[in-house]
Amino acid sequence: MTVLDFGLLVVAGFFAGLIGFVTGLASLVSYPALLAAGLPPVSANVTNTVALVAAGVGATASSSAELAKDGKQLVRYAIYSALGGTTGAILLLTTPDGSFEVIVPFLVAMAAVALLLQPNIRKLSGDKQFPTLYPLALFAVAIYGGYFGAGAGVIFLALALICTADTFWRASVLKSFFLGVANLIAAIIFSFSGQVNWLAALALAIGCFVGGACGPPTVKVISPIVLRVGVGILGLGLAGWLGYQAFGR
Repeated sequence: MTVLDFGLLVVAGFFAGLIGFVTGLASLVSYPALLAAGLPPVSANVTNTVALVAAGVGATASSSAELAKDGKQLVRYAIYSALGGTTGAILLLTTPDGSFEVIVPFLVAMAAVALLLQPNIRKLSGDKQFPTLYPLALFAVAIYGGYFGAGAGVIFLALALICTADTFWRASVLKSFFLGVANLIAAIIFSFSGQVNWLAALALAIGCFVGGACGPPTVKVISPIVLRVGVGILGLGLAGWLGYQAFGR
């Protein structure tokens, strides 16, 4: 890897960390950047997961006061995330390439539509909350996050805004923390796989940490409606791209 490649990955990491917190679409920046740096797909995938841990650390450091309000519940939900991340990482290393490719575009598309229609969905449900569904769905999202993760943030935001009374700001904070836990566990497993490009991971992680730390104050000053609609539209775009990757070639 050249010095230029390293520097470009740092820059890509910054935008991945920032965009990841704001929209939940970090991998849309970081994964293609790793491919452009010459990494093969599986190596790029696991290296991306390792590097994105830094984005979660940066975002958590900037929003620790908000996270501290949850106490024991935060720990309980983090365990669901850790178990999901473990399952996803094991699936990635033991199943044939492309096992989830067929269903992933539909998952991301449904989450994007759910975000766009979130106010209507909440009205139809009578503004009820779904505390039983939330941890189970979190576990499922963490599995996907540990396996590949592109769009996992969009799916989590849809889940949180529909199942709980959380604001977009709070859902974003929790998204970064819980998916960060899933990424951390998956990263530990991947570190023994021999597939991680550690130099690329370091470059991306440096940028991800700074970008993740800039995420919370950025979200605070943007209208929640603009964020929700923007993430929904970007999520549909991601679903279309993933669908093309799965069916169009």
